Amino acid sequence: MTLNNNTVKSIMTTNVATVSPNQTVQEAARLMSEKNIGALPVVENGQIKGMITDRDITLRTTAEGKNASIPVSQVMSTNVVTGTPNMSVEEAANVMSQHQIRRLPIVENNQLRGIVALGDIATNHAYDEAAEQALTNISEPSQPQA
Repeated sequence: MTLNNNTVKSIMTTNVATVSPNQTVQEAARLMSEKNIGALPVVENGQIKGMITDRDITLRTTAEGKNASIPVSQVMSTNVVTGTPNMSVEEAANVMSQHQIRRLPIVENNQLRGIVALGDIATNHAYDEAAEQALTNISEPSQPQA
């Protein structure tokens, strides 16, 4: 049995800033700026519909000359990898590593409950090795798609 302090629930951020799919990219960018964060879960009725990152905004809006008043749903990533509150921190680090992601939304009963960032794992010295391995894999360039 996993001890409670070894679970994602013990290190996740529960007061998560979110945006809805129909909010504008500009609103998402403003919220990221206010909160000093680089990603926001896109949530509708408590359910995660996507993620939008500062990189999504740069590459899918600015670089393509799109207006910042378009809805978040047009530039968000929809293939969101999630975790659960009761998974171990090591499991979360492995999932993040495998999928080359720095933030893992935590979902329970189809509802967003929190988020774990690679930094949350890295700042807990008990998980240094897991964080280091995840960062190594995340930092490797992904294979170009054909």
